[in-house]
Amino acid sequence: MFIIFLRFSDNRAQAAQFMEGHNAWVKRGFDSGIFLLAGNLQPNAGGAIFAHNIDREALDMLVQEDPFVAERVVSAEIHEVTPGRVDERLLFLKG
Repeated sequence: MFIIFLRFSDNRAQAAQFMEGHNAWVKRGFDSGIFLLAGNLQPNAGGAIFAHNIDREALDMLVQEDPFVAERVVSAEIHEVTPGRVDERLLFLKG
């Protein structure tokens, strides 16, 4: 699984201009079953996404399609996590 941090950059003021496209990109990630969780980094620092069922190369390409990333509203940082111990409700992540 992966954790994607989308941290606001110096171009943050342009976020409103690309919000609709960013939200459509997030929806596509959920609709495809890749995204598990999306939320805001506090305090107002950007966002984070948990992703699975995708390899690193494909995820890199997917992240580059986010208008926020393409327009440098955020910088993306991707971390791969190999689940070891998990709550039984999340056993599918060990897959």
